[in-house]
Amino acid sequence: MAFPTYREHGVAWCRGLDPTKLLELFRGVSHGGWDPREHNFHLYTIVIGSQTLHATGYAMGIQRDGAVGEDGEAVIAYFGDGATSQGDVNEAFIFCQNNQWAISEPLERQSRVPLYRRAQGFGFPGVRVDGNDVLACLAVTRKAMQAAREGQGPTLIEAFTYRMGAHTTTDDPTRYRLAAELETWKLKDPIERVKAYLVRNELADEKFFTDLDAESDQVGARIRKACQEMPDPRPLSIFDNVYAEPDALVEAEREQYAAYLDTFEEAVR
Repeated sequence: MAFPTYREHGVAWCRGLDPTKLLELFRGVSHGGWDPREHNFHLYTIVIGSQTLHATGYAMGIQRDGAVGEDGEAVIAYFGDGATSQGDVNEAFIFCQNNQWAISEPLERQSRVPLYRRAQGFGFPGVRVDGNDVLACLAVTRKAMQAAREGQGPTLIEAFTYRMGAHTTTDDPTRYRLAAELETWKLKDPIERVKAYLVRNELADEKFFTDLDAESDQVGARIRKACQEMPDPRPLSIFDNVYAEPDALVEAEREQYAAYLDTFEEAVR
């Protein structure tokens, strides 16, 4: 069961979740909801680091329910290096994607030691892996999952990578980092490394990559079109599905907002 932050698009893709569903949240047309059980992938978490405690609580639940073991369920949570400064994350270390920049704050100003070593202070193992090596990340994650299923407890994985672009559309990384550093990391591109591995070991030919590029273009076009055509939500729908059962406070807020909408000539409820 995966507990994501708000940028695990690749994990969601591998779990069979349509990217369009993810982008409803960013487009502002829904709460970004889907059935976590259907994909073993929980909802995106905008509050930095809070998903780590959700994951820990879930893991404790399946452990006490006896749903672990060789073929049992395991739990993984994702968070960034900036999130390691949050209290929630320090209470629930699991998988850190260290891209070396928390917006404009470099890693050396966030921590005096490598992040994976923080696990030692909490009494469980930590390991740093090349975050741009897909096969290494897979191997380390599988080992951590095996250890969890064998009752050895959690593992903190620090995937050491680099944020190539800006943190957000309002961020200008040229103000706080060197262009030469960016060029160095371009040579470590994980996609190109996987491609080289497949070619070198004769696991894929040129047609495979040509077809893959064509499929990628089709997926991109479909997603862009779907985002443009997403209908605007009904204003009152924000109150739907807040709780499983009716709640007096939510209903009162719904009525108050409905009354506010009624003050407009062309209110759409």
